[in-house]
Amino acid sequence: MASSKPDIDALLAKVQSQEAELLRLRSELAKALSGGAGPSSAQSERVPKENESHKWPLDPEEYQRYGRQMILSEVGLQGQIKFRNASVLIIGLGGLGCPAAAYLAGAGVGALGLVDGDTVELSNLHRQILHTTATVGSLKVESAASQLRKRNPRNKYNLYPSHLTPASAIPLFKQYDLVLDCTDHPTSRYLISDAAVLAGIPLVSASALKTEGQLLVLNNPPRKRDRKGGPCYRCIFPRPPAADTALSCGEGGILGPVVGVMGILMAVEALKVLTDRGSDGETVAEAGSSGTSPPEPHSMLIYSAYSSIPFRTLKMKGKRHDCMACSDAHSITENSLLSGSLDYVVFCGMTSPVMVLASEERVEATEYAKARETGEAQVLVDVRDETQFGICNLQDSVNIPFRLIESVSASGDDSHVTDNQALHVLRQALENVSPDTKLYTVCRFGNDSQVAVRRLKELGFGNDNQRWIGDIRGGFQAWKKEVDPTWPQY
Repeated sequence: MASSKPDIDALLAKVQSQEAELLRLRSELAKALSGGAGPSSAQSERVPKENESHKWPLDPEEYQRYGRQMILSEVGLQGQIKFRNASVLIIGLGGLGCPAAAYLAGAGVGALGLVDGDTVELSNLHRQILHTTATVGSLKVESAASQLRKRNPRNKYNLYPSHLTPASAIPLFKQYDLVLDCTDHPTSRYLISDAAVLAGIPLVSASALKTEGQLLVLNNPPRKRDRKGGPCYRCIFPRPPAADTALSCGEGGILGPVVGVMGILMAVEALKVLTDRGSDGETVAEAGSSGTSPPEPHSMLIYSAYSSIPFRTLKMKGKRHDCMACSDAHSITENSLLSGSLDYVVFCGMTSPVMVLASEERVEATEYAKARETGEAQVLVDVRDETQFGICNLQDSVNIPFRLIESVSASGDDSHVTDNQALHVLRQALENVSPDTKLYTVCRFGNDSQVAVRRLKELGFGNDNQRWIGDIRGGFQAWKKEVDPTWPQY
């Protein structure tokens, strides 16, 4: 029988307590062994005077653990004390959140909040370094917390095993000094930014896809409704990307070390924000004009792993005078989030999957499999890119990447087009079959293939409606589920 949520929390708290006690006992044992013999033994047995244990602001073990960063002028003793007194909320324990959390825990940030409603999957492990093969199927927050406690049991780890919602965001954010957006979806990015503005805390935001990444420090300093404060995510990106262009790592791919680099840089920026505080621990926003340093020019860091110049910095403008979230003319309020009146899914145009074809223009994977078995005259166009086609493909299929179909330009009417080489190959292939031979398109998930059908019809491949052109619903994901379970899942 599975343990209930309170039981799990109690066990996790007990484990953390026992680990801290074990660390204390090991420290006492080391002191006893080092002072148990020789001429200095009498001195080592001296009873400490009253309040002598409070002579130094940090524990002896803390000086050893954090000494290598404390000797840096950018940190020092005061910086380490700020780390210990700080609390950071990390949203997303994936490729970005794992390295960021590992380094913040190692640096001694006193309290880390871990937010993620997902479980560990095998496909995560090449880049999400806190998770292991043994934790596949476990909640990500629990898998990550287990590793973080091993790294530094001195910190407090607060686990939130659910997805962030507009109603829960602001009350949660107000419990922390800083938030890290380690998610990979536009809806969560706008939600996190809005909540950070309303809660009055800085935000470190990063993203990574394929071999590139970008990093921003936003709402810093978080002087509400003050143009001198830092811009928010809406100031930089007032409109979300088109829904069909917003790729996840699962769709577009990601090189593990690339997202790792961005996660580490998030930790660096977080530590910089935490040390840029007033002498008594207040944030720059609370310190006002007495903050330790003036706001630096805002910039976006761009990382491109395969570029001759991998790192670039783009100078950003300040707050937008008409920003919905952080300007004087703001329309987003705390009540907007708490009441649910602001729908981030609708705002980002992601209310439903891509549906551009009529039902008669689509076939199920099982229907297409029967067509192949019966020897029906047909041509299959695989619109995945060349790399994915090289991983696995169906025999006799023609590979024409979606980007090439999109890039073909039409001049005047649809009968006159400028073909690229790939489409020229398709026209040649169709010359050897009858005009009514069916033309199927397929992609990984069944989205690009729909748009490809529309474009191929516009380019005249339908022979004035003599030839049926349609796609395989659900793409190769459906093919694996309904037809061939051995099809590689990547």
